[in-house]
Amino acid sequence: MNKLNVKKGDTVVVITGKDKGKQGKILEAMPEKERVVVAGANMITKHVKPRRQGESGGRIEKEGTIHVSNVKLVCPKCSKPTRIAHKIEEVEILGQKKMKSVRYCKECGAKID
Repeated sequence: MNKLNVKKGDTVVVITGKDKGKQGKILEAMPEKERVVVAGANMITKHVKPRRQGESGGRIEKEGTIHVSNVKLVCPKCSKPTRIAHKIEEVEILGQKKMKSVRYCKECGAKID
């Protein structure tokens, strides 16, 4: 399984493509496909057929997926698009010390999560 530097709920900025410069929250992350769904970016039109009686069909606008290399995390502290550094830290969870990977901002050095 591939690991992503971003996860659901992170604010990102699109750095390439037709939606370059748009910011939005990640609605869904797909590590196995290396893609993310960003709110308000890469809008696609899906044609939907009515499936039940009384249900209406038509065209629905929804967010499409974007490759993870085309988005950059926005640091919550310095509000700049940044690359991400990973550091292994010792964290105490329920009285036990465990090693955990923590994300850091490369711009200001702030802890992200």
